[in-house]
Amino acid sequence: MKLMVGVLLATIAAGMMTSTVKVSEAQTICNMSGKDLMACKPSVTPPKPPPPSPNCCSALGHADMRCLCSFKNSKLLPSLGIDPNLAMQLPEKCKLPHPAHC
Repeated sequence: MKLMVGVLLATIAAGMMTSTVKVSEAQTICNMSGKDLMACKPSVTPPKPPPPSPNCCSALGHADMRCLCSFKNSKLLPSLGIDPNLAMQLPEKCKLPHPAHC
């Protein structure tokens, strides 16, 4: 009986995680979808981030940079494993104009 309850709880938890991922992919932040944000995440995650991918740079090119700048000093980014300093370097690495007001 305990095993059956454990399997049921694990199945429910897996289902909840799957639905959470789907919801977050549907949401947008600063004109970037969850998929767009995930394309850039490796490039802003320490310790040895790779250069931004073409998908990341394309997404960043359509993003609301003023909105993204508002997250520069947010505690949200580090809590997600994102280094704000690396994030601020993305426009230059993608050969995009860096927002002057950042």
